[in-house]
Amino acid sequence: MSRTFKLTIAYDGTEYAGWQVQPQQPTIQSMLERAFLNIVKEPVMVTGSGRTDSGVHAIAQVGSCTLTHWRSSAESLGAALNTQLPPDIVITHCVDAPDAFHAIRDCIGKRYRYQLQSGGVRGVFDFRYRWHIKFPINVERMQEAASVLLGEHDFACFQAAGSDRKTTVRNVRDCVVVREPVQPNDGVLVAIEIEANGFLYNMVRNIVGTLIDVGRGKQDVAWVQHVLASGDRTLAGPTAPPHGLFLLQADYAPFA
Repeated sequence: MSRTFKLTIAYDGTEYAGWQVQPQQPTIQSMLERAFLNIVKEPVMVTGSGRTDSGVHAIAQVGSCTLTHWRSSAESLGAALNTQLPPDIVITHCVDAPDAFHAIRDCIGKRYRYQLQSGGVRGVFDFRYRWHIKFPINVERMQEAASVLLGEHDFACFQAAGSDRKTTVRNVRDCVVVREPVQPNDGVLVAIEIEANGFLYNMVRNIVGTLIDVGRGKQDVAWVQHVLASGDRTLAGPTAPPHGLFLLQADYAPFA
C-alpha cells in the first residue's frame, strides 16, 4: 500500500543550483531523490513547495512524495534520509500525509526572510547569508516603503522574466523591515520579511532591491507606489543577490 509523506527540509543553498533537478549540476531535489533511491531502492520524485534559486537557503521548505513499500514510521523515514544526505541538507520533520497531499498545489502561503548588512566590516562567518552593502540606509524609510506593498496588488513589476504565471496578482499579508539588535563592526544588520499567498519569480529579491533604493535615498516612497501601479519591471530596483534569501515557512491547511 502506498503512503504519502510531508517533509520539512532545511538547507544551505550555497553549493546548489537551486531546488529543481538540472543536468550535471547538484540541486536540493536531486540530493533528496538520490537519498530516497539509496533507502528504498526505487525512484522517488520529491515535489517542493517552490523552486528556490541557486544560492537561496531554506529554514522550512516543504516537500511531498509517495512511497509504495515503506512500512516503518514517518519519523524513521526522516532519520534514514538524514543518514544519506550531505550535512548542508536536513530533514527536520517527516509526517504521514493524505494521499492527495501535494506540496505545491496545497500551499496557501509562504514567508521569506532577506538578510543584509549595511556598512561595517563584512562578517567572515556570515558572508554566505547576508548581502553586504557599503553605503548607509535608512531603515525607517524602507519600512514606510514596504507598507505600500501590503494587500492585494498586481506585482508584475517585481516579476523576473522566464516564469510566466496565469496571474501576477498576489496578496502580501506582511512586509516588515527591522534593524537587528546586534550591530557588529559599526555596521547595521537588517532583516526584511515578506509573507504572501504566493510569490512570482524573483519577486522577493526584486522587492528588496527596490526597498534598498529607497533606503539609500535614490528614490522616495511615492516612487514605490508608482512602480507598483506601472507593472513595469524595468522601473523597479535591482535584483538583490540570492545568498541573503531564506524560505522561512510554507503554510498548509491542517490535515483532517
